[in-house]
Amino acid sequence: MARASIKENKTIYQQKREELGLSREKAAELLQYITPERIERIESRKTNANPDEVVLMAKKYNCPYLCNHFCSNECAIGKQYVPEIKAKDLSQIILEMLASLNSMQRKQERLIEITSDGVIEKEEIHDFLAIQNELEKISVTVETLQLWAEQNI
Repeated sequence: MARASIKENKTIYQQKREELGLSREKAAELLQYITPERIERIESRKTNANPDEVVLMAKKYNCPYLCNHFCSNECAIGKQYVPEIKAKDLSQIILEMLASLNSMQRKQERLIEITSDGVIEKEEIHDFLAIQNELEKISVTVETLQLWAEQNI
């Protein structure tokens, strides 16, 4: 078993590698084309991982969350458009999903009222933004459920 680093503020990549009990050398064998030196540079933040490396680490470490982390925290485009997903228990994911869906069911008629004429009036903007926010919660919950399923099924 690899000796775990006592360094604080470890990258998610180092945390996941160490959770598997892998040294950088063993991780490099598992990852095939990523050298131990490259792993060290990524984990020490001397260089950024590229998307292909993150996809490979996510697959080999059985941690699909790494892809979301990369997109939401390291990718210039993703930082703006990809919400960060937090790992949760299945029951918590489902309860959040049901709460959001129930909330949207109550707001459905208002959304139809606001958008039926194809124009969002000044007095409708507040309600529209609240509905948009609830739809974003549903989207994030769906992504959370997908990551949970990839990790556990």
